[in-house]
Amino acid sequence: FSFANFCGALYTQRPPHSASAVTRAAARGGRAGDMSIRLRELIRNVRSCKTQADERACIHKECASIRTAFKDENNELRHRNVAKLLFIHMLGYPTHWGQMECLKLIAGSKFLEKRIGYLGLMILLDERQEVLMLVENSLKNDLQSSNQYIAGLACCAIGNISSAEICRDLSPEVEKLMVGSNPFVSKKASLCCIRILRKCPELCDTFLERIGTLLGSRNHAVLLTCLKLMREMCITEPAMIEQLRRHTPTLIAALKNLVLSGYAPEHDVHGIVDPFLQVEILTMLRVLGRGHSETSDQMNDILAQVATNTESAKNAGNAILYECVLTIMAIEVESGLRVLAVNILGRFLINRDNNIRYVALNTLHKVIAQDTQAVQRHRNTIVDCLKDNDSSIRQRALELVYALVNEANVKVLVKELLSYLLACDVEFKDELTQRICTVVEKFSTDKEWHVDTIIQTLSASTSFESEETVCSMIALITSTPELQAYATHKLYAKLADQTNQPVLLQLAVWCVGEYGEMLIGGVPAGVEAEAPDPQTVVELLTSVMRSPVADVTTKEYTINAFVKLTTRFANAPDSLALIHKQLAAYSCSMSLELQQRSVEYSSLLKLDAIRAGVLERMPAFAKKDRQGGGGGGGARGA
Repeated sequence: FSFANFCGALYTQRPPHSASAVTRAAARGGRAGDMSIRLRELIRNVRSCKTQADERACIHKECASIRTAFKDENNELRHRNVAKLLFIHMLGYPTHWGQMECLKLIAGSKFLEKRIGYLGLMILLDERQEVLMLVENSLKNDLQSSNQYIAGLACCAIGNISSAEICRDLSPEVEKLMVGSNPFVSKKASLCCIRILRKCPELCDTFLERIGTLLGSRNHAVLLTCLKLMREMCITEPAMIEQLRRHTPTLIAALKNLVLSGYAPEHDVHGIVDPFLQVEILTMLRVLGRGHSETSDQMNDILAQVATNTESAKNAGNAILYECVLTIMAIEVESGLRVLAVNILGRFLINRDNNIRYVALNTLHKVIAQDTQAVQRHRNTIVDCLKDNDSSIRQRALELVYALVNEANVKVLVKELLSYLLACDVEFKDELTQRICTVVEKFSTDKEWHVDTIIQTLSASTSFESEETVCSMIALITSTPELQAYATHKLYAKLADQTNQPVLLQLAVWCVGEYGEMLIGGVPAGVEAEAPDPQTVVELLTSVMRSPVADVTTKEYTINAFVKLTTRFANAPDSLALIHKQLAAYSCSMSLELQQRSVEYSSLLKLDAIRAGVLERMPAFAKKDRQGGGGGGGARGA
């Protein structure tokens, strides 16, 4: 309980209660011990409770004591009771009845009371409560206080819970504190202005004039808060970016001073001078330079210095380099600087910290569209990330590999993706299979390699189902006559191996029915298996119909293949007899679609005049669009 430690430390230095305080407590009818219980003791009592009922009893008892104490207008221990009230609020018990006590503490003159009062104000109240308006006058008085810590408390309260009315009324006081000589109060006021801008965007112009003064400070905390204020101004009022660009030389000079300065013990973090300020400056430069070539040109030199002079052995340096990369890729810089930024991300990829590697992969995926060639140089390192033990690293690397694929490297990268497909978790196999099929269809230039790769991919993912992939492959085969015999033999070989893959089953059955004469007529180059005889082919299709893994759609494809083969195997009477038998068997099927097809096809086979024309080969048809476009939808009903 850090809050408990904080509050408990406030009371350990306080002297014991005077006799008069104890006497007053006794006179009110309360017990002095209950009135003087410390926050630490309350926490100890709550922790010692064995059940929720015990805890509730303990809390209710303490709340009753606190209520009794609040009735005393001269309560010297009000701040202690409010601190206990905050702890009770943290436990989830109602404490709204103590809100006014916070206001009384704030109106007091002691810093100890004000600190607890403001803490209670920010925890127990929010901007929607009307009681907050009662504290406005106290806030104004505290902002004018000569005690920097009291002024800081008032700024914190305004920055956390102030309403639009309070922000509007107190903005002149806050503005004065921003440009004061006390850096402690200046940084608090700058952060307070962020809340004011969010509640009253029309005051943006008022604070614009103070930015130059704040940027001239030599105090790093003031500079840091000023940069946050500038960023909020850009978000609240994008038109301010143009007016803030005049401060670019000041920001560049400040960043250069940080990069080239020597050891500064008060700002050193693992050998890096104030990395927090450097990151904020780089972020602000990115906002100012985006879409503005003149401002971007001013940044080229300093960005190159940051990229080359920052040590990457520690996380502080890596944070600066990461922001530098984002800035370089966001503004208009020369190509050499972009290559340098991508190389920094490449170094991140070989870091042992998985968080840094994840950030590098994520950023490379965002910048690949800007400089594909520079990212391609790190292709081998990216592919190695597919073998990482961390699943999030593998997933991000996978997304990046997809983005890297083009016609020149498709064979190399698909080979790596297939290796990953064999080793990846089951829940990712279907998505990865779909991605590989899409990549192959989009970038393949070798048709035979295309067929082989799709077959290999589908074989590795036994549960994958996709009508789009079936239609796309059929469109490829029908539109490429020289590929038809090769694809048919390759797919038939998978069918003969008793494959259970639904997409492969449908593709193989469709090709066997469509190009059956090529299957039994000879073996094309690149195929090692012997050509089967018609009887074997029909028996294999019959086994598909009986297979428990074949769904209704696959059986529909098989019925179509049977009727097509009656013209392809016209000189094989035994095969034709087996086909007629199968069609007759399914004319009484429980599936209405299979029954209808079987009956209609049996009738068609009796019409010799039109049978050959109806069952001739399908013409080439357009490839089906994976985003839902037309074409290719007739494969199933052919």
